[in-house]
Amino acid sequence: MNKISGDRTLLTADIPMSEFNSIAVLSIDEYISKGGYKGLSKAIRELKPADIINEVKKSGLRGRGGAGFLTGKKWEIVDSSTGDKKYVCCNASEGEPNTFKDRSLIRSNPHQLIEGIAIASYSVGANDAYIYINEKYTEEAAILEKGLIDAKGKGYLGEKILGGKFSLNIGIKKCPDKYVAGEETAMMEIIEGWSAKPRQKPPFYPASRGIHGNPTLVNNTETFSNLPHIIVKGSEWFLNIGSPKSPGTMIFTLSGDVKRPGVYELPMGTPLRKIIYECGKGMKDRMVFKAAFPGGPSNSPVTEAQLDTSLDFDSLREIGTGLGSATVIVLGDSTCIVNTVLKFSKFFMEESCGQCPPCQMGTVKLFKLIKKVEDGNGRINDLKDIEDTCTLLKNQFVYCHLLIGATLSVEGAVKNFRSEFETHINEKRCIYKNEDILATI
Repeated sequence: MNKISGDRTLLTADIPMSEFNSIAVLSIDEYISKGGYKGLSKAIRELKPADIINEVKKSGLRGRGGAGFLTGKKWEIVDSSTGDKKYVCCNASEGEPNTFKDRSLIRSNPHQLIEGIAIASYSVGANDAYIYINEKYTEEAAILEKGLIDAKGKGYLGEKILGGKFSLNIGIKKCPDKYVAGEETAMMEIIEGWSAKPRQKPPFYPASRGIHGNPTLVNNTETFSNLPHIIVKGSEWFLNIGSPKSPGTMIFTLSGDVKRPGVYELPMGTPLRKIIYECGKGMKDRMVFKAAFPGGPSNSPVTEAQLDTSLDFDSLREIGTGLGSATVIVLGDSTCIVNTVLKFSKFFMEESCGQCPPCQMGTVKLFKLIKKVEDGNGRINDLKDIEDTCTLLKNQFVYCHLLIGATLSVEGAVKNFRSEFETHINEKRCIYKNEDILATI
């Protein structure tokens, strides 16, 4: 156990990437023996829905899916919205490269997630919920299916849960292995039987107009998994972990040029340097640190001078990047950053659904410009073209975040590592090793 993982809430141990496929699943009996489902029992038997929403608000829990929106505030919007019925959706699509935290939570402790969904459903008045999961995650889906059966068998799901009036059905909905399928309104489309294409916002905000036009609460796997602990231990306990504006822990997926890539749960506000050099055991192959993408491919990279930045929503925003889904991708000095953002750019180009012309055409243009530089055919004025293209694309009206994400990593790389792009242009070739930093399991 590394020293800074002492405040774990959701995971029982670090998960090195080499051990990912051997994670032991916690059974329902083991979960109950460790205090599992006490949060749901307390919620249903002792608390009113409004009390739970208020406790979540007081905890300061922010969504762990990328935006960092206050969870309690979102619940309040769903609770106050009207419709024929209400739904709850757990977004476990996890389609961004090098992100494995949701899969880790499902593999290790599915009942923690199921209990969190049940608490949320009771709080906002929903009797139907979905776990929305990538179709390629067959093992995780099977774990969830068994978990739902076991939970229903113990009286934690189904009709009149724990002898009360609340009933809940949770179904599993598999989604295409597409990045855009993880966008919350594209999720609504899939659940309703359509293709994975985001809806225009406004007016289609899920909290007020979600599944079949009804209020729908959408949170991700990690957000829901925090709820049983907050209900049992209280908001004050949660506020004492992490940083003042970003309380609690966060599950980070660490990958790239480190000795020990893996999934690590750390207090919010942990310095980037610590996750690389303590959790990851430092740089591999005697490399020297060059850059890190603290929020994955859809956020700007940071430099060596920024290694002591706190990993939380606000601290990273202050230096021009973001936490995203806490996917930390590390590059050593022999890995090419131009080639890295080229791979990111290709990913976004291929994952664009084509619904919004600025995204469809803009991602293609960005990819071609970066490829021109990487191939040794670039000119100095191409860098200005890349910057201008990013500025233009960020101001286009589109239905989802894909286009913005595609520009941020490119724009940040050119800004912070311009000399490396210039070297490609002047040398008319790449002088670095092209490490494949996109991890797969």
